[in-house]
Amino acid sequence: MSETHKKPAPFSLRLSPEERSQLEHFAAGLSLGEYIRQRLFDESMPKRRSRGKFPVKDHVALSQLLGELGGSRMPNNLNQLAKAANTGTLVLTSEVRATLLEASADIAEMRKMLMRALGLGD
Repeated sequence: MSETHKKPAPFSLRLSPEERSQLEHFAAGLSLGEYIRQRLFDESMPKRRSRGKFPVKDHVALSQLLGELGGSRMPNNLNQLAKAANTGTLVLTSEVRATLLEASADIAEMRKMLMRALGLGD
């Protein structure tokens, strides 16, 4: 690369742990670089699109959902059901049908909880 096309060196800034913590608090989910750019330059400039650093909106709901998943044998049971269905050995009695419908309703409820925790619509 020629000298005229060389990219400028990155700029670094040393912050105390307290300063960085305060900056992260003010950034409220934006990357620190994006937050600093917005503060330093014209705020009417088009914003860069980023996913955000903290996508979870409701940590309580997410914790509750993860607790339910961790305390259940649902993943293993679903895998066994899928294997039985794929091999043709799943006998669909009224009890199995009721259990599958209940599991389906539980999964739908978990999906709603996850969507709320992430701040997304149902």
